Amino acid sequence: MSIPSDRPGKARENEVPDVLKLNNYLKDSAPALGQIQSIEQFPSGYSNLTFCLHSQDKDWILRRPPIGANIKSAHDMGREFTVLSKLKPVYSKVPTPVLYCEDVSIIGAPFYIMERLQGIILRASGVPYDSITPGTFRILSEVLVDNLVEIHSLDLIQSGLYTLGKPEGYVQRQVDGWIKRYKDAETDTLQEMNRLIEWLTSHLCENKTPSFLHNDYKYDNVILNPDDLTEIVGVLDWEMATVGDPLMDLGASLAYWSEAGDNPVLISFNLTSLPGNLSRQEVINRYAEKSKRDVSNILFYYVFGLFKNAVIAQQIYARWKKGYTRDERFEGLLNVIKALSQKGIDSITRNTI
Repeated sequence: MSIPSDRPGKARENEVPDVLKLNNYLKDSAPALGQIQSIEQFPSGYSNLTFCLHSQDKDWILRRPPIGANIKSAHDMGREFTVLSKLKPVYSKVPTPVLYCEDVSIIGAPFYIMERLQGIILRASGVPYDSITPGTFRILSEVLVDNLVEIHSLDLIQSGLYTLGKPEGYVQRQVDGWIKRYKDAETDTLQEMNRLIEWLTSHLCENKTPSFLHNDYKYDNVILNPDDLTEIVGVLDWEMATVGDPLMDLGASLAYWSEAGDNPVLISFNLTSLPGNLSRQEVINRYAEKSKRDVSNILFYYVFGLFKNAVIAQQIYARWKKGYTRDERFEGLLNVIKALSQKGIDSITRNTI
């Protein structure tokens, strides 16, 4: 297999934790981790910062909020640590959480450390994927849907996961909350985004029987077995996980699920447009078959997923525009926001995803 496992690279100088301060803290709080000898950073991702801590015998993962972020609900390290702690006993495909620290004097922000799961992550850029056959992509995309169904089937009560959300009124709160986030981070007047706001508020769906939601479920948040790319060995980035309407989770995944013929800007953020992958409609059909849920109102959930992704991009773009981050990738996010909002308008106009 010519696809390398997911590897970190040189940490960005203005973001890397101070290894001396970190080691001074860990020697008392988590001596089993050993002395951290070096720190690298995973360059992908647009939200929380992810670092690889190299000790003599093992690697660990450290997660912290991005510099300049003040969106507590989306960057709450303590909550993400709690999610992993409750998930691990009932869902094996998550890293084992090790330590949470809320003392900002250590690295400048709250953070947590977890084990590193080894495997392949199919990022949308930087690696040639022509060695993956359409047949493999077909099976993998089916497995991806089936694994989402599995997550949605977790017992909320016995696992204690029910304490991580408030399912009553979830859809209304999500729509209202993400509209507010957009307004708070707005930098440019985009008519398509304003039209989506009007449509979403007038087409609210009733809440379905609640499930545990990942809320950012896509290829580059799953780890695959290097010897069998159709096997998922880990699911990462649970920062937005909660309890609520499972179709909100499906809609979020569909919003990332690009197809051939979509705007090139959107295709560049996922691999689902490559030959063999299920189409968005096939994803919906398979999810409905496996979960036995009614998906007749999926257009609302899909459009909301597009809007939410646009808002996330807007929040990051606003941080870049204010100078909180120098990551050059963020400069072009305005085009992503425009492409996502236009896709939403087109879907509404055509009454199709």
